[in-house]
Amino acid sequence: MTRQKLAEAMKQGLVHKTGLIAHGRGEAFDYLLGETTTPQAAKAEKVAAALLLVAQNPVLSVNGNVAALAASSCVRLSEVIPAKLEVNLFHRTPTRVKLVEQELKKHGAETIYGVRADARIPSLDSDRGLCDKSGIFSADVVLVPLEDGDRCQALRAMGKTVIAIDLNPLSRTARTAHITIVDNVIRAIPAIEHWAIELKKNKKKDNERLYASWDNNKNLKETFVFLSKRLNSLF
Repeated sequence: MTRQKLAEAMKQGLVHKTGLIAHGRGEAFDYLLGETTTPQAAKAEKVAAALLLVAQNPVLSVNGNVAALAASSCVRLSEVIPAKLEVNLFHRTPTRVKLVEQELKKHGAETIYGVRADARIPSLDSDRGLCDKSGIFSADVVLVPLEDGDRCQALRAMGKTVIAIDLNPLSRTARTAHITIVDNVIRAIPAIEHWAIELKKNKKKDNERLYASWDNNKNLKETFVFLSKRLNSLF
């Protein structure tokens, strides 16, 4: 069903053909994980929700694949936090920007940032560097599902706190982000939403403490241990 969604979205122009390659790579890692949310991913999703709740200007970055697979989840999460939604595309065209915007609005989003990009992330020459001055450019926390390593590094260089959703724990994105969620975006976004609803009951300082205690490298190491044990248990 997921593959079919992406195939149809590519025919419509929402997903770029390279997005299918990226999905296939992620799907391979999802097989290794058992196509389930690991305990390590669940921890990361909880901490991500806590961080988004205490952020001053949180932004959810949405590309073609994310719009095709998780538009409704992104809109719901943006409402719960609340956070801004911004279109960001590597292969950017006015048509694709409009299609992502329409997909988000179809699921209830009202204001979409990045449609008319008026700023640029320093050191990124590609269209992925284009952003919204009121959105990602001025954000303190950015959730970047299905991100590329260059942009993740550039966002960190700007002083942003980056939450990444990446099924590949070996990627530059996974190793660069402040919080790396090694999970499928269709599971991760709803999980973050669930924790955001729960953690809204907390005092702000409790959620700040939750993020302050987070060790991303330790969690990634535990993810590698999980993968190793699972592979060894298959035969």
